[in-house]
Amino acid sequence: MVDVTNEKWVGTWASTPAPVEGRTLDGQTVRMIARLSIGGNILRVRLSNACGLEKLRIGAVHVARPGKRAAIDPDSGQALTFNGSSSVTIGAGALIVSDPIEFDVAPLSDLAVSVYLPDGLRDSFQITGHGNARQTSYLSPQGDFSSAADMPVAEAIEDLLFLSGIDVLAPAGTGGIVTLGDSLTDCNISTVDAHRRWPDELARRLQARHDQKGGRLLGVMNQGIGGNRILHDRRGDSCLRRFDRDVLAQPGVTHAIVFLGINDIRNRYAKPEENITADEMIAGLNQLAMRAHAAGIKIYGGTMLTFENENYNPPPGLPGLYTEAGEATRQAVNGWIREAGAFDAVIDFDRALRDPGHPTRMLPDYDCGDHLHPGDAGYLRMGEFVNLSLFD
Repeated sequence: MVDVTNEKWVGTWASTPAPVEGRTLDGQTVRMIARLSIGGNILRVRLSNACGLEKLRIGAVHVARPGKRAAIDPDSGQALTFNGSSSVTIGAGALIVSDPIEFDVAPLSDLAVSVYLPDGLRDSFQITGHGNARQTSYLSPQGDFSSAADMPVAEAIEDLLFLSGIDVLAPAGTGGIVTLGDSLTDCNISTVDAHRRWPDELARRLQARHDQKGGRLLGVMNQGIGGNRILHDRRGDSCLRRFDRDVLAQPGVTHAIVFLGINDIRNRYAKPEENITADEMIAGLNQLAMRAHAAGIKIYGGTMLTFENENYNPPPGLPGLYTEAGEATRQAVNGWIREAGAFDAVIDFDRALRDPGHPTRMLPDYDCGDHLHPGDAGYLRMGEFVNLSLFD
């Protein structure tokens, strides 16, 4: 048994469970690389079948320090168990946590997690994972290659499959930050495998402060998912629906940053029943703040970025989804975030990235080019902009 006296579990890495569209499996192994935030010498892994419509059979799970591409350091590898067994079945909609193991991981290091899935999983299964993860994963041919030093690769993908969290046993005073949002927190269009997401930069800054000045140790758990909304389900559950699972239930969480809403305004599929008002968005954000405070979690509100003339994945026949009415809604909601006092503090990402000479658009140096998503420089600016004293 692991002694947890004066210590607690804290998430060092997380990924939001959502349906992975168009992915099927046929008795293969998936090897995934996770960039951790804080280190430790005892860890556990969380696997999720949150979206699955059937039971999920896991044949084997293995962790190791990664090498190049799909290779691992075989001397570092360890098999995981679940209630003492090397294989496990996860019920539809359920989560399972591995037994703890002794395994030294440094802060800001990578961990390879390999999962063997012995069954064929077709479209009707509804695979749980995280698409467009900005991190390369590897699928093997058929077979259990979970402990293979150099796993054969049938396909390199950008999907995380079934892996939803990695926790370490940390000192009791350690905190945990959940960043809750959409593609602007998931950091779509950032460079793959480069870890230039703003939560990555936040984790680097927090660790540097801890190392240099003895600041509080804080894990960072990124719960951003592309297309996500406050009020309606899209690319996974709405934030109102997933808040308990993705924030309140995260191990060691002490703080949350909520940063989303632009997809509520854009309403990409133009469903009349999903047209929203500023008041409806404000009510939803206020609910998140109330629920965090009831759980003893400090919650910070991020202001929505500009989207003037955005042209990201527009509907047929339209140049984009920017409208003056949508801009008025954004301004009204941002005004409430800044002034109402519902959040413990405001992180004014809008001010950090907007063009001072044209405040309804992003500064070109930070814009990836679609006028909606930042590029690497913009995401790094966001991570640099967060005031670390908020987490003292």
